[in-house]
Amino acid sequence: MIDETPVPADLDRDAVLTETVARLCAPDACETACLRISRDAPMPSLDALAEVMALVRTVLFPGYFGPSDVSPKSLPFYAGSALDRVAKLLAEQVNRGYCFVCAKENRSPCQDCEGRSEAVAVEFVRRLPRVRELLASDVLAAYDGDPAAKSPGETIFCYPSIKALTNHRIAHQLHHLGVEIIPRIIGEMAHSDTGIDIHPGAHIGPRFFIDHGTGTVIGETCVIGQNVRLYQGVTLGAKSFPKEDAGSRLVKGLPRHPIVEDDVTIYAGATILGRVTIGAGAVIGGNVWVTQDVAPGARIVQARAAEQVFVAGAGI
Repeated sequence: MIDETPVPADLDRDAVLTETVARLCAPDACETACLRISRDAPMPSLDALAEVMALVRTVLFPGYFGPSDVSPKSLPFYAGSALDRVAKLLAEQVNRGYCFVCAKENRSPCQDCEGRSEAVAVEFVRRLPRVRELLASDVLAAYDGDPAAKSPGETIFCYPSIKALTNHRIAHQLHHLGVEIIPRIIGEMAHSDTGIDIHPGAHIGPRFFIDHGTGTVIGETCVIGQNVRLYQGVTLGAKSFPKEDAGSRLVKGLPRHPIVEDDVTIYAGATILGRVTIGAGAVIGGNVWVTQDVAPGARIVQARAAEQVFVAGAGI
């Protein structure tokens, strides 16, 4: 609630600062908002993760991001330096992610976590060529699927779909490597920038395109095939959230989001909920609500609106 107490005219600035700092830093006041401070474990750094994403983006799309004058001769040196930096930064952030979810009190440095973090970072770097292959297919899907696109490069520079999918395909690899919290942060970076919300757990096949993109939501357990196209405002969500026995806590990890098979098109504003299957080649029209399986090749559209004429406010 807003404090509507009148502001005194004789407030002592130093006294107010001292009191406010004491209240904000009290142990009970930091119970939730400052969760890690009392455990002496540094939290993940948004700045460091932003640097990781910027460096990876320059390696995946050289010349488009990072130095614009990179050449075939200089690229190996630049890419090697960038990936070395990525491996070091990411290992530290992955370790911080493990610490973030660790329930141990008075924890001493965990050598197992540090070694595992370094191994995960190196494995992530090893997987980047495959990530680029998938993103290259997404770029071509955007170019082939949008008559307004003049070149594949335009989609790399300009399309929110490519930015969101770059973050997602990176976050998805980390998610399946067992990394804690970091994949969600990377996914939310793209969500904030593009309005496209993709959970790192979602499985998305090649040649995926989200036209316009704003307001699109793809849930954690979605499985999307190849050559699928979505438009803005599409929701692939859960229909219900089962709870644990005799409690209010939601059951985690259940398959609760749609399966979208190959060559499906879903138009703007459609909402598809629950563990339903949209068959290969189906087309889901705009603003349609779907909670049951859709057969392959089916066309699901709204009922035709009735044509009526209202005069002088009649019928309103």
